Amino acid sequence: MTNAEVVLRLNGISKRFGPLVANDAVSLQLRAGEVLALLGENGAGKSTLMAILFGHYVADAGSIEVFGRPLPPGQPAAALAAGIGMVHQHFALADNLSVLDNVMLGTEPWWQPVSRRAAARRKLLEVAQRFGLPVAPEALVASLSVGERQRVEILKALYRGARILILDEPTAVLTPQESEALFDTLAQMVAQGLSIIFISHKLGEVLRVAHRVAVLRHGRLVAEAANDAAGALSPPQLAQWMVGHAIEPAQRRPAHSVGAPVCVIERASTAASHQDRLDGVSLSLHAGEIVAIAGVSGNGQLALAEVLCGTRGLSQGSVSFLDAPLRQRPALLVRQGLARIPEDRHGVGVVGDLPVWENAVAERLRGADFSRAGFIRRRAARAHAARIEKAFDVRGGGLASAARELSGGNMQKLILGRALLAPDGTTPRLIVAHQPTWGLDIGAVAYVQQQLIAARDAGAAVLLISDDLDEVLALGDRVAVMHGGHLGAPRPALDWTREAIGLAMAGSAAMEAHA
Repeated sequence: MTNAEVVLRLNGISKRFGPLVANDAVSLQLRAGEVLALLGENGAGKSTLMAILFGHYVADAGSIEVFGRPLPPGQPAAALAAGIGMVHQHFALADNLSVLDNVMLGTEPWWQPVSRRAAARRKLLEVAQRFGLPVAPEALVASLSVGERQRVEILKALYRGARILILDEPTAVLTPQESEALFDTLAQMVAQGLSIIFISHKLGEVLRVAHRVAVLRHGRLVAEAANDAAGALSPPQLAQWMVGHAIEPAQRRPAHSVGAPVCVIERASTAASHQDRLDGVSLSLHAGEIVAIAGVSGNGQLALAEVLCGTRGLSQGSVSFLDAPLRQRPALLVRQGLARIPEDRHGVGVVGDLPVWENAVAERLRGADFSRAGFIRRRAARAHAARIEKAFDVRGGGLASAARELSGGNMQKLILGRALLAPDGTTPRLIVAHQPTWGLDIGAVAYVQQQLIAARDAGAAVLLISDDLDEVLALGDRVAVMHGGHLGAPRPALDWTREAIGLAMAGSAAMEAHA
């Protein structure tokens, strides 16, 4: 690999946003047929560096060479023409169009009188065969699995002639089997000379696929090492490079004592008009226990979380909370001891333009704790917000700063503190944690997971919904899988294998039953 041609050079790339130094004289090389893993905490500068490479940002200093030629700054079209392709974590596909239509979008000039679909179809099939990415050109994207959609995204880049491919969190929404298929595809691609920049928080996967690892911290390149057969690199070593100190991951510890049911769901279904819905779901959530739900996003997890938080009603079935029918009144449920950690922290978790202190008490403003006669008790609200800020180590511009100015990790700490630290100091009775560590760096992930374990040990019933199988198996006392709105029977975490969970996530009920 050391003798292979250098296809990409980043020379002294620096970028500032006001007083923030996003990239500080970063220099990197990528060789033909190499997988380079780019690691770093949130805010370390990875996204900025890739945005500069792809032409979305212009660097304040430094230069880029692609295949020995200077890359014009700030021109995405120039990056595409130079052979750089990017596959984002969130797919940019039109569900109502075919695979071929999606691949062809933007590749033909608008003044061309006739679309050359036959030639495009032949080219797509040739690219698919060459790189081992089988595809049905006429299939509607809406009918494809998540893994198949990712395959289309990769084919879009290869169809345009990409020789350098940037993959951003490529396995975030894949089953274990789909991830393994992706790794096999990557091996085939690099064998044919493609070069890949692999961005991921999953350190085990990084060591599985990368030839070399580069680590950014606070905008600087702090480590670069080959991932060779000697096995010198390990997840703890990578984590220490990323955060600057050793990280103690949350360890799955069995529940000390499981109490009575706190919430019971019986044959619950939601309206068929929603794509993400429940279909005859039954589940009991007990005090002092974490029940973890695995599954590919969009299979009913959002509906389950919304039903329990009182924001979506049932079309059939029932839900009881603390031995009474659960009422569709979110503020009342919070006062009764429900704690919610929503999936979308930016869109649902906080109001970005409001200050941190208002967000810290937002779910309890209608109660006696922070309002009286319709007026907010600001002193009490600020005092409680300060307790959350201290107890959960929320770092940012202070209580008066806008919540949108917080980093992802600190925003999640604010939401976690609001959910877990009640004004009277009591432990929540039920915690609904939906993707609580999504998009967080390894240090923030460990912190959030430790807080959920502590809440369970204090007697809370915890429902953990996560796409991350490592998290599901690390935290869940019992684990169940959702697919197509159905929920499989929860089983002790130790009774599951990753392969069995992956098959259940893909809809293999028979395999789940006999795993």
